[in-house]
Amino acid sequence: MAGPLRVRWLGRVAYQEALDLQRRLCAGSEGEHLLLLEHDHVFTYGRHADLDRNLRCDPAQVGAELIAVDRGGDITYHGPGQLTGYPIVTTDGGKGSLDHVRRVEGVVIDALAHLGLHTGRLEGYPGVWVDPEGTNPRKIAAVGVRISRGRSMHGFNLNLSTDMDYLRRHIIACGIDDRPVTSIHEEGLDIEMRTLVDAVAQVAGRHFGDGRVERQEVVWRRVAEDLAPFSRGAGPGTSSRLAVRAGEAGLTDGLSIETRKPEWLRPVVRHGEEVLALRRTLRSLDLVTVCEDAGCPNLSECWAEGTATFMVLGERCTRACGFCLVDTRRPEPPMADEPERVAQAVAHMGLEHAVLTMVARDDLDDGGLSHVAACVRAIRETSPSSTVETLISDAGGSAAALECLIAERPDVLNHNLETVARLQRVVRPSAGYARSLTVLARAAEAGLVTKSGIMLGLGENDLEIEGCLADLAAVGVSIVTLGQYLRPTSHHVPVDRWVEPAEFEHWAEVARGLGIRRAESSPLTRSSHHAGHAARAVGAVPVALGSRASSAPA
Repeated sequence: MAGPLRVRWLGRVAYQEALDLQRRLCAGSEGEHLLLLEHDHVFTYGRHADLDRNLRCDPAQVGAELIAVDRGGDITYHGPGQLTGYPIVTTDGGKGSLDHVRRVEGVVIDALAHLGLHTGRLEGYPGVWVDPEGTNPRKIAAVGVRISRGRSMHGFNLNLSTDMDYLRRHIIACGIDDRPVTSIHEEGLDIEMRTLVDAVAQVAGRHFGDGRVERQEVVWRRVAEDLAPFSRGAGPGTSSRLAVRAGEAGLTDGLSIETRKPEWLRPVVRHGEEVLALRRTLRSLDLVTVCEDAGCPNLSECWAEGTATFMVLGERCTRACGFCLVDTRRPEPPMADEPERVAQAVAHMGLEHAVLTMVARDDLDDGGLSHVAACVRAIRETSPSSTVETLISDAGGSAAALECLIAERPDVLNHNLETVARLQRVVRPSAGYARSLTVLARAAEAGLVTKSGIMLGLGENDLEIEGCLADLAAVGVSIVTLGQYLRPTSHHVPVDRWVEPAEFEHWAEVARGLGIRRAESSPLTRSSHHAGHAARAVGAVPVALGSRASSAPA
């Protein structure tokens, strides 16, 4: 049954990441999606492409990738200044792929008409053409799709301000050498990408979904400098780039850091003898848990329930996110004996559920995921009855690095989205909304139980929260955590508002209604709060006790 079309402007996204995200949305979701984005320079070719004839360059020499894809059509190009659209929607199986191609073409034709450029179809040539009935038809958009089990992938490339050498000199676009290609700018329509995206989003609901459009987008202008000076204590007044980025995202000054917290954010923490004994065990093994390091208010509760979270790969992070107080000095090399020490701590503490989190380690080729994998193996060897959850970074989007960890089949793979699409580049400028969804999509596609978390109170609105939860559900996330953002220092992103407990209960209901199986949601919820309970609730069992397939969601 069709629902709203969820339109997402994702900015610049690596081609393989977008492809893997599409695959998961296609296979794992019944929702209607339209991903709008740009790629870096890449040539892609379908199953029946004639590369000997139609590829006229060495892709590496022109700064492009060459990737084979599971769609029809010959070789085509994706790159900066070109709007790529991927409708992942349910198709009418009785009408076949040609009908879907017509619908995709219709979106582009209607959007360009809205902007004042007349285009149409050219008989025998898929795509969208300028002057299709005249003496000089010119192709302005390529269309290539794949339909499997009534769901679609791939879509259109619409040339806006594209470097046309990639389509004219370096390839024979779509294998058509007797018809020219063109762009919106060459046709005299001087518009920006945002205007084009607005037009496509406005008309897309007529062709896909039930007519409603639910739209989210990352901020438009990407400032080159990250938040490092801001997060390292330079202060908000010294970072003009931060001010620009926050302004683009619509953030205000928020609450003063001196603003008194409401009572529901003032937990009573009691550390009994059991907690103190566990702390002594950790000290003897030279380990620190995130529970302690972050001053988590839930420490006593979680430790009593047999859950603890260990930070591996050191305590220094290569990223400087606007919400986080982790040390951002140059990190030390990973300690080779850390997996064994973590495993000893899990055994000594008698943990039912061990969570391994990590700092971002962009200085390492695999982002540190092989080290996390080694920790999982070590725990399994010493404590086979314990479940193991990994809370990881995006490893720079590396599929190979993630596969190294997936091969160890952690009982839960957690990667936090942290906030809604619009606020990503303010809150975590070195990460990305699409990349994080892709990490979760890849893990879910591999059959792992996946988990993610977002903070509330950063300046998001209700529609954005629901859209974010819908995206997590669509890529197969089984567990979500929602908690109140708390500003670490005056040099971090301000708190926009205190979110009341009743609202957290509401979002837990919304998450479950969207198909997320477990939602931990309260002002004091953190990524590992009730982690063991949540893992057991969705059927995660230790790999050592069950089969590898047992990690898959029921």
